[in-house]
Amino acid sequence: MKKEENIPYKFDSLSDVHRAFGLPKPLHPLISLIDNTKLPVEPNRPQHSHVLTFYKIALKGKLNGKLRYGQTYYDFDEGGLLFAAPGQIIGHPSDDANLNASSSVFTLLIHPDFLLNFPLAKKIKQYGFFSYSANEALHLSDQEKAVILSIFNIMNQELQSRIDEFSQDVVLSQIELLLNYANRFYKRQFITRKVSGSNLLQKLEEILDEYFHSEKSLSQGIPTVQFLSDNLNISASYLSDMLRSLTGQNAQQHIHQKLIEKAKEKLATTSLSVSEVAYELGFEHPQSFSKLFKTKTKLSPSEFRQSFN
Repeated sequence: MKKEENIPYKFDSLSDVHRAFGLPKPLHPLISLIDNTKLPVEPNRPQHSHVLTFYKIALKGKLNGKLRYGQTYYDFDEGGLLFAAPGQIIGHPSDDANLNASSSVFTLLIHPDFLLNFPLAKKIKQYGFFSYSANEALHLSDQEKAVILSIFNIMNQELQSRIDEFSQDVVLSQIELLLNYANRFYKRQFITRKVSGSNLLQKLEEILDEYFHSEKSLSQGIPTVQFLSDNLNISASYLSDMLRSLTGQNAQQHIHQKLIEKAKEKLATTSLSVSEVAYELGFEHPQSFSKLFKTKTKLSPSEFRQSFN
């Protein structure tokens, strides 16, 4: 019985969510914008974690906790945006432990079917922040918060008015505008945290150096993005976006760069064969190593060794 209580509850429809939170029925079966400032009482909160089958964007009025960003660090505490993609667990205990957020000002729920046959259906999957954890929220300045509020208000007016053949186009354009602003503001957040990001980058380098020095690659293979994000206590998507803002490379590219550096070192300073170098770096097949090496350096491992000598 106790085990069943730990299983997240799955919401299959917007009506299920509204009913569980004690909200009025949604006006549209595929999209719902909840304006908490207009509700007579604060919505009920499910006691257990749950899984949505749709996208969720929540504007919090005040973020009191410090974001987990390698070190405890944050920019603003007056409000922020939280994002979740279909299939993510909401309300996990670790979220509450790391981010004490007040109730939402606005909560936008979007069923994937609402985006069907529109370019946004594919584009929305390119926004990495939908994969960030709750404690990697977008903290907003007062000016940024005003921009987001204006978009939510326009969207709310459209959804509350009479539905016509233009309604979906108008709402979708506002959703895309909201996501583009969020993308811009996250880039600002990475810039304003450049010092913290640089410290995180240094720690990442130390983790990779220790990984290869201890020869974990022999038993565990090539280090993965998930391995790095777990050791840095940030989500894999946030790690890649943070690295891209600092170095122009995502996490996978950064791992490849480190592999090439280590490969060059072994090829130049040891008599190991190409296959042995590949094996020590964690490659299962030497051909995969040679292909990556040539892609990155324009030389095969053997050609590099000959040119170096």
